[in-house]
Amino acid sequence: MKRITILVGAAVWMSSQLMAQDSTGSLTISGYTEAYYQYDFNKPADNNRPGFIYSHNRHNEFNLNLGFIKANYTADRVRANLALAAGTYMNANYAAEPGVLKNVYEANTGVKLSKKKNFWLDAGIFASHIGFESAISKDCWTPTRSLLADNSPYYEAGAKLTYTTADGKWLLSGLALNGWQRIKRVDGNSRMSWGTQVQYKPSDKVLLNYSTFIGTDKPDSARLNRLFHNFYGIFSLADQWGIILAVDAGTEEKTPSGNKLNTWYSPVVILQYAVSDKWKMAGRYEYYSDKNGVIIASNSPNSFQTNGYSFNVDHLPAGNVSLRLEARCLAAKEALFSKGTGFSKSAFFITSSIAVSF
Repeated sequence: MKRITILVGAAVWMSSQLMAQDSTGSLTISGYTEAYYQYDFNKPADNNRPGFIYSHNRHNEFNLNLGFIKANYTADRVRANLALAAGTYMNANYAAEPGVLKNVYEANTGVKLSKKKNFWLDAGIFASHIGFESAISKDCWTPTRSLLADNSPYYEAGAKLTYTTADGKWLLSGLALNGWQRIKRVDGNSRMSWGTQVQYKPSDKVLLNYSTFIGTDKPDSARLNRLFHNFYGIFSLADQWGIILAVDAGTEEKTPSGNKLNTWYSPVVILQYAVSDKWKMAGRYEYYSDKNGVIIASNSPNSFQTNGYSFNVDHLPAGNVSLRLEARCLAAKEALFSKGTGFSKSAFFITSSIAVSF
C-alpha cells in the first residue's frame, strides 16, 4: 500500500512539473446529453425498473439518463480529465458514494513515464477497464445496456499502468483499485483490489479483449475474495455487418474460509447491420445466471437466471446526434419482475432516446 501511495504521489508531482514546463498542451471542453422515454408493459407501481437495471431505469416518464460536461487537458507527456454529470444513471450507479462524489463521472490525471514508449501512469476516477459497453449510449450498439454491463463496474477509482505498442495492436494494463465499482472504499476493508487488461487489435476489423478483477467488496470481518473474468471480441464481418461476442464469468468465496465458491456467468451476442451511414439496426441475445445471488440478489429457489432479447433501430441525422428506438424482453425462471403491485416471470419494454455530443 505504501509503495502504491508513493508511486501515485510521485506521478502527480511529476505531472505538475511537466505541465509547468510544457506550453504545447491543449484544453478541450466537451459534453454529452441523453434524454429518454421508456415504457414497461408490466407497469411497475413505483415507476422503477428492476433493481439490477442501472441505466435507463425509469418507467413511463421523460428523463435524463446521462448528461455531463468534460474538460480534457492533453500535452506531450501529461493528460488530465474532469467530468461532472447528472441523470438517472448517476443516481443508480453512484448511490453508495458520499457527497459530491455522486456527480463525478471522471476525474483523473496521467503522466507518460517514457519519452519514447507509450507508457502511462494514471490515477483518479476513470471508466472501467471491464466490458465493451460504456455509460455513453451513443457509443454502444444498443440503446440500453446488456445485463452483464449493468452488473459489472461502469467506473473505478485507483491507479493504472498502461502500455500500448507503437503499432497500436497491443494494450497492456495493470490496475490497483479501491474496490468493485467504488470511489470510496467499503468501510472496514483494508485491502486493495487489482485488475488487468489485455487488448489486441490485429486489424481495423477485429478487437479482442480480456480483463480481470481480483479483490473483495466487503469489510475485513466478512471478506469474500472475488475473481472475475471478462472476454469479448468485436468483429467487422463486412462493410455493413458487425458482431460482438462476449462472456463474463466470476467466482466468489461462499465463506471467509474459502473452501467453496459461488459462481455466476453471462454470455451476450449482438449483431449489427448498417443500412446506410444514417441508419443502423442491431439485435441482441443475452443470458445471465447468478444462482447464488452474488451480484443480483433474489429470493426465488432458482435465484437469478434470465434470458434477454432486443432489437433496435438507430437514426443518425448528424455525426454527433443519434435517435434510437428499442424493443426488449427479459424472461426468467421465476417471477422476478415487478408487475403492478405483484411480480411476473417476464418483462417487455420499449425505450426511445435522443443523444447529442458536443
